[in-house]
Amino acid sequence: MNKRELLDRFARDGEQRLLLARVLDQQQRAGQRGIPTHTGFLSPAEQAQSADLLMAAAPGQGILFGGYPEAERKLWAFLPDWLEEAVWREGEDCPVRALRVTVPGGAGLTHRDYLGSLMGLGLTREKIGDILLTDTGAQVLVLGETLPILLSQWEKAGRYPVRLEEIPLSALTPSQGAVKKVRATVATLRLDAVLAAGFSVPRSRAAELIRGGRVMVNHRPCEKADKAVEAGDVLTCRGLGKCVLTQAGGTSRRGRIILEFDRYI
Repeated sequence: MNKRELLDRFARDGEQRLLLARVLDQQQRAGQRGIPTHTGFLSPAEQAQSADLLMAAAPGQGILFGGYPEAERKLWAFLPDWLEEAVWREGEDCPVRALRVTVPGGAGLTHRDYLGSLMGLGLTREKIGDILLTDTGAQVLVLGETLPILLSQWEKAGRYPVRLEEIPLSALTPSQGAVKKVRATVATLRLDAVLAAGFSVPRSRAAELIRGGRVMVNHRPCEKADKAVEAGDVLTCRGLGKCVLTQAGGTSRRGRIILEFDRYI
């Protein structure tokens, strides 16, 4: 399929079409010019959408990278044949950079505070990767092209002054967000039943959320209440959050399927 046919097949709307077109452009540019290229940082949903496109357009091409293995926001990188991934990660061609941000003790700044101050400098969301909160401030992943702006202009987060230092990606200290273990039973592994169990809401409410287009399975929109769900699936719902079905197996005394979830809080 050519570019237009691919976009017609995979883009759900105009905004998604622009995103997928940019991904294709970078993939094609790397192949045509023999140079490493990359997109901006993408959300998990955008990663899933573009992964489907690339599987059809260029199977096996593209690396999702966010600075550390568990990163939520990642970019697509496309490497020419002469450049090994390990060399790229350690070299100047890798576009992902990290900043240590130190603020006064007791500032208590949130993810939103840091993101708001960055976007207040005129940075778009695709320039900013994960923001990892630390005891002394934060570690922020950004595109390397933004470093001159940040090092010269970023002076405050919230009402507190910041001190900045570029650090190697190997110095990142990600920590898992707060997780609540949830155990429940269901009669079926249909999406509406599993979603209801994972978020502790009535099944009728879960079905309503699915029909309303507010639910994603593995970061892909799903409006089918009867979709089969399995262990390892990530369920996200606008307004409720995210949970992961970690186990699905065994039966209760009443013959219901036993589920275990990690619900992010």
